[in-house]
Amino acid sequence: MKIAVVVFPGSNADWDALHAVRDVLGVDAEYVFHKESTLGAVDAVVVPGGFSYGDYLRAGAIARFSPIAKDLVEFAKSGGPVLGICNGFQILTELGLLPGGLTRNAHLRFECRDVWVRVEGGGPFTHALAQGTVLRLPIAHAEGRYQIDPEGLARLEANEQIALRYCSATGQVSIDAPVNPNGSVGAIAGVYNEARNVLGLMPHPERAAEAILGNTDGLRIFECLLEHLKAAA
Repeated sequence: MKIAVVVFPGSNADWDALHAVRDVLGVDAEYVFHKESTLGAVDAVVVPGGFSYGDYLRAGAIARFSPIAKDLVEFAKSGGPVLGICNGFQILTELGLLPGGLTRNAHLRFECRDVWVRVEGGGPFTHALAQGTVLRLPIAHAEGRYQIDPEGLARLEANEQIALRYCSATGQVSIDAPVNPNGSVGAIAGVYNEARNVLGLMPHPERAAEAILGNTDGLRIFECLLEHLKAAA
């Protein structure tokens, strides 16, 4: 099996993502650059964090027009697992693969610290984690405030598409700071698409994926993906 890590101008967590899936998880992985027209024969895709195209216009807005975007959309719509992390989450919403959008943090400041998130829903990246599981993951973003209209939020709730919510260390969800670091509606930290094969999340699991970093909670998300791919094979 093989996992692609898509690289845009301004990506800065691409190496972290490649290292997590290739060197820590032990899965064959390779970069696919934004100028490519095809992902190649891959089983899953990671769209990493960073500042694609310098976040001009708004985060992720230009990346949607890159040559690789068409095949990425086709891969996702065919049921392929896609993980968008931070800027990757922003790109996936701009591509229409995930509902809602990401805007400036409510306090208009860049946030870089560990947060806790609670697992709410299952899919390829969380299916082996019991609902209510609390993970400690790092964030690093200025435009991580998840926004969606009330009707859209109701659909997310009804379809159980909310994957992760910001919470306290003991698992108590709150829409208020500092638990909710950016003011996201419903304290949402990650969402699935309706088919649950595409996940976008603002925290960085690849930066908490090995013991040398002092935290392996993020590895559990990648391990879920590996189990999913093995089952599919």
